Amino acid sequence: MLRGLFILGLAIVLGGGAYVVLMDDGVLEQVTAARVEQALLDNRVPAPMAACMAPKLADQLTITQLRELEALAAREAESGVPQNAREALARLAGLQSEESVRTVAEVGTTCTIEVLRSKVDAEFERQKELLGL
Repeated sequence: MLRGLFILGLAIVLGGGAYVVLMDDGVLEQVTAARVEQALLDNRVPAPMAACMAPKLADQLTITQLRELEALAAREAESGVPQNAREALARLAGLQSEESVRTVAEVGTTCTIEVLRSKVDAEFERQKELLGL
């Protein structure tokens, strides 16, 4: 009888411990580049931008901030890609914390420059080939 209670108690403790480790900011609730990229894609961020931003944001966002970004996608699923800076800032205003807004805006700016530079470099190479240089 005592052995049965011990085993039952041990099972409860292990089950509770597993729940704490695996849920709510545990192993299953981690900020990963793949999860951030999906949240960005759900927010209609173009794929090249999402691919650039995801690894950078994964290193900077907390799980709470990522959840915010994921929830924003659900609210904004009807609208398309922001057409100008005002629309982009209006969407960022949906994020609750100032730190989230700042982080996403900074990374977005960096990635915009990187993506544009990549396109310019590719076009430059294409033009060189056309001219035979």
